Amino acid sequence: MRVLIAGCGDLGLHVADLLLSEPNHSVLGIRRTPQTIQRASKIEWIRADLTNPTSLNALPDGITHIVFAAAPSERTELAYRATYLEGLQHIVQATQSPTLERVIFVSSTAVYGDHGEDWVDENTPTQPSSFNGRILCEAENWLTEYGQLNHLTTICLRLSGIYGPNRNYLLERLRQGLAPAPKDTRHWVNRIHIDDAAAALVHMLTLQEPHKVYLVTDSTPLPMRTLYEHLAKLVGGPVPPEGSSARGVGSKRLSNAQLLKSGFELKWPDSRLAYAAG
Repeated sequence: MRVLIAGCGDLGLHVADLLLSEPNHSVLGIRRTPQTIQRASKIEWIRADLTNPTSLNALPDGITHIVFAAAPSERTELAYRATYLEGLQHIVQATQSPTLERVIFVSSTAVYGDHGEDWVDENTPTQPSSFNGRILCEAENWLTEYGQLNHLTTICLRLSGIYGPNRNYLLERLRQGLAPAPKDTRHWVNRIHIDDAAAALVHMLTLQEPHKVYLVTDSTPLPMRTLYEHLAKLVGGPVPPEGSSARGVGSKRLSNAQLLKSGFELKWPDSRLAYAAG
């Protein structure tokens, strides 16, 4: 495989590490500032801006797969649209060639909105409650239609909240007693370790006859109050104060049954075990 990682940040670097640990794969990474990356020296870096199509005019030949793992520079509707929808369109159209076989789009479970205590899977209707979920839905729909028209395999991966090394914002907030959680245990949250998220992406690069959409999440959704109290104790913080979830994140219990049925195995099926392991 000759894999182009569009938006090669933390998740993209984890994907690259897995790919480059195997023979006969090459990885190209797109970043606006690739010189800031010290690791993964075998990556062929491309300095480009996904929101600027002219910067993508001279992409190398022979790309077989695209992993779109970009993230906007700010949390605004304009930035989300420019990155997730227009950026996706720019890179897929710029790369389209006889060698291109598959495009994987890293989406989010924000497309579902709030579902309370109900279980959510790939067949649950999308009901985004904010602009980020709506734009991700637009991007998913565009990619699926584009793939069907151009005989291209496309997969949208809806990731739950990523955690792992160097992602300590929540832990620091809990240590300081600044991360509130609802008093009751009916608000559910979902997690995926970055190692498992990257491994799932690599798994999808070669999966035969894949579905169009997969939920990428661990096997243990938890009430927010349960998770936050557990992590606060782990880091020596106080009991989390009562309050609503950050940014109005909707409650839902995500099912990873379809992902596991594809043959994927989680390293960390329960986030509490991974947090405890450091």
